[in-house]
Amino acid sequence: MDIAWIWGLVGGGLIGLAGAVYLLGNGRIMGASGIIGGLVDTSGRDTAAERLAFLAALIAVPAALHYLGGARVDTGVTGDIWLIVPAGVLVGLGTRIGNGCTSGHGVCGISRLSPRGIVATLVYIGAGVLTVAAVRALLGAL
Repeated sequence: MDIAWIWGLVGGGLIGLAGAVYLLGNGRIMGASGIIGGLVDTSGRDTAAERLAFLAALIAVPAALHYLGGARVDTGVTGDIWLIVPAGVLVGLGTRIGNGCTSGHGVCGISRLSPRGIVATLVYIGAGVLTVAAVRALLGAL
């Protein structure tokens, strides 16, 4: 039996735990796009050290697990850079337009029963499903 779903469950649990620790530690919602956005537009200047520490951990922990012999899970992500880069840019734009991302709306918003978080999550999941279906049908990609 393929155990890749267990790694997804473990990862999701760790994201939820990180969100709880972040909320309990400083009273703010852990939303990666807001944390990065505050650094980019300098609105988060007063909490820059905290934001940078969060981003460093966001990169360092998976990298450390990978290099320390963690499980190698095939994510199924395409290797086509001409598809990945525009997709990343569109996700970034979407998180700014939607005032949040999967960690802010999906993990932290839904767990707090926030109507705004629930609606935002339903919208971006639906948009993702439609986008994948359209790209597969029209371009044969993914």
